[in-house]
Amino acid sequence: MPDRPDRSAASLVGTLLRRHRNGERATMQALLLGWMGVLCHPAYFAIFTWVFPQPYESPLLRAIGVAVGGAGLVAARLGERWSARYVPLALTCLLPFFSTFMFAMNGAACPWAQYLTLATVILFHFPTALALRAYLAGTLLACACVTLQGRGGILVTQDVLQQLPVHFLIIALLWALRSGRTALEQEKLTGLGEGLGAVAHEMRTPLASVDANLRGMARLMQAQPAHGSDELRLAMTRIQYEVRHMNHLIDLFLLSASAVRRKLDPFESVSMADAVDAVLRRYPFTCATQSSAVAVEVRRNFRFAGQHELTVVILLNLLRNALKAIHRAGKGRVRIVVDGNRTAPRLLFIDTACGIAARRLPLIFQRFYAYPAHNGTGVGLALCRQIMRAWNAEIRCVSREHAYAIFVLEFPVQRAHTFPGTS
Repeated sequence: MPDRPDRSAASLVGTLLRRHRNGERATMQALLLGWMGVLCHPAYFAIFTWVFPQPYESPLLRAIGVAVGGAGLVAARLGERWSARYVPLALTCLLPFFSTFMFAMNGAACPWAQYLTLATVILFHFPTALALRAYLAGTLLACACVTLQGRGGILVTQDVLQQLPVHFLIIALLWALRSGRTALEQEKLTGLGEGLGAVAHEMRTPLASVDANLRGMARLMQAQPAHGSDELRLAMTRIQYEVRHMNHLIDLFLLSASAVRRKLDPFESVSMADAVDAVLRRYPFTCATQSSAVAVEVRRNFRFAGQHELTVVILLNLLRNALKAIHRAGKGRVRIVVDGNRTAPRLLFIDTACGIAARRLPLIFQRFYAYPAHNGTGVGLALCRQIMRAWNAEIRCVSREHAYAIFVLEFPVQRAHTFPGTS
């Protein structure tokens, strides 16, 4: 049921999306590294030059560090794509390269040994593969620069070499902690999925029994109309509606539970308009008023590499969250925009309910984060992002508290692939 395009609303949405890029991982990392370079290099240059003078200091290298930091702040403003390119280079330069070079040039002095250890700890709080590449590249480049400075002999002294076991232990421990966290999260997700499935299946039996008894009572009342009343018929109709509603909710629970354990790889070409239509047909709206609060605008349909059922899972999660927000706020509407007229086709999921506070926006895609705390398991949006990234797509949110929330789903252009089961 496409709605007529609203040009002013479309213009407003476009402006908002250009101005806000909150909650993106690479952007947050670029900001962190940017401020680290801009603030730490001048401060520690002053400390290690005038307060606690060190044998070696380099104004040029400090200036380069500030410039690299400033580039991070610029990259964060330009968006996720530029930030993703910036982060590996900045990590390599600001952490392992700089700390290793200054540690060696200062003759393995104690303050720089501690600085090098701290830089290693910070580095391996980033994704492990990225941190390993930065560590190896930065360390080797620093060793080469030290050798070119005529100080290569320091690299094979005991003071320098004894740092290696410490670093290897730090890297191993941080990797083990991260692996343990990942395994624990996966175990919790699996248990949650199995629990949802078990509860949903157990609910089927009493609901089927209630539905069967209601149908029997309805037939009895039709056979003996004198014993019925309009109020009783209305109550029975309402109970039957609630039973159907609960069965639809069970279907959604089972769908979400299966998605947790399902392979996410794209294997079919999905039509976004068809997926949106399937969601609106399957969602258990509580009343006609709730259904009428959802409008769809298809500017141009597009196809993408993914899975139809998992696309439905994503959209059901977004629709459910939007309708719950409308219920909490006591106001608002939902607008779904399918926009294939762009270089990167996208779907906009807009609700004008209670919005999301700026301090909570970076957290909403984290697993097991829910706000309010009783508002679900905190798995839905994290699962949506996990699925999207498995398809080389991206989901982000821009929001203003008490006003709106816009979820943007951007997809790569569909190439000429042939997927199993499609032509």
